[in-house]
Amino acid sequence: MAAELTSTRLNAENHLLLDQSLLRLPHELARRNFKSFQRLVERERELVLPGLKEIANASMSNSRASDQAIAALDAMISRMQGMKRKMENLHQEEKSIHEQSRKRIQHLESLQQIPSLADVKYDQWSRVRLNRLIVDHMLRSGYIESARQLAHEKGIEGLVDLNVFVQCQRIADSLRQGETKDALQWCGENKAALKKSQYNLEFELRLQQYIELIRSGDRKRYVEAMMHAKKYLAPYIETQSADIHRAAGLLAFPQDTKAEPYKSLYSLERWSRLSELFIRTHHELLSLSSRPLLHIALSAGLSALKTPSCHSAFTSSSSNSLSTTTSVCPICSTELNELARNMPYAHHTKSYVESDPIVLPNGRIYGQQRLIELSKNVGCVDSGKVKDPTTGEIFDEGEMKKVYIM
Repeated sequence: MAAELTSTRLNAENHLLLDQSLLRLPHELARRNFKSFQRLVERERELVLPGLKEIANASMSNSRASDQAIAALDAMISRMQGMKRKMENLHQEEKSIHEQSRKRIQHLESLQQIPSLADVKYDQWSRVRLNRLIVDHMLRSGYIESARQLAHEKGIEGLVDLNVFVQCQRIADSLRQGETKDALQWCGENKAALKKSQYNLEFELRLQQYIELIRSGDRKRYVEAMMHAKKYLAPYIETQSADIHRAAGLLAFPQDTKAEPYKSLYSLERWSRLSELFIRTHHELLSLSSRPLLHIALSAGLSALKTPSCHSAFTSSSSNSLSTTTSVCPICSTELNELARNMPYAHHTKSYVESDPIVLPNGRIYGQQRLIELSKNVGCVDSGKVKDPTTGEIFDEGEMKKVYIM
């Protein structure tokens, strides 16, 4: 009874390992929102305070400057009203982030109140998480509207990151279409954070702009390309010197060149790679997993089931018409086999292998006594012969070799 209670006891901490990004992303969004608010206040303060001093000094020294002072004050008031509107928008965004965080904290706290895996509340909580993982996978795959409808139907809009992935997908799509404007604007908004990134997104975008200027073949645009390189590429000379030197060599090669690396630089596939680079950088800055959370959850479950025979060169029993068994292994299924290929094998502390294991010439292992009995039952009438129940092959008993568990 004690063993049964131990096996069904819920360990909330282990469950929450998969849900770290659930709180990390709102925190990151709140931090960025605060930075935007801070930059807005500092920028306006630098403009407004000196302007007020100039107006005050001009009014005191020249009584006839009152009309100009009033006009300047009106312009300043208009500017401050614009600042107020921007601050109100940022405040509304902050309230939305806090509300989202509250819902997510409540969702995670509810797990702490569930004592057992057998509790019906745990089944309900797991279904909510499964829906979250499916929405996350759909968003990463580009099915934005389907993900939106599913989140609305299940009432989990506060637990998924719709707006974040919508913006990410919009910019990624623009890059695939050969546009760098949106991506560069995003880089400008996140300039400070990008300095700590392991990726060189802004440099690659500026390099692509340079390549497009040269691709035209117009000599006049070559001058523009060199000015662009001097302004945007030269600052990276210490870290990206090899790429900058190759870029300079493009001036001597037409776009239909077969010489490498210039052929690759001209390749239109660079736009797809830029889109992928943006997605990786975006996810890194917002502390999002590089892989869909559904894949991570599946991988954990698959690893718990995987054995060496799952990726054996021999046909699995579930797909062999001669097999006497009907069990279907999830690892061997067409849908999950490739995902599980690089997963580690399950770690078992207790062996379930029979006491007299033998290996057949085809590499399959069975219990010797059970194999002999099974061979007789399936019609192997020849004395001294055994039949592999999975493949249908027949071998001499002398070909069986004993195996020992280490």
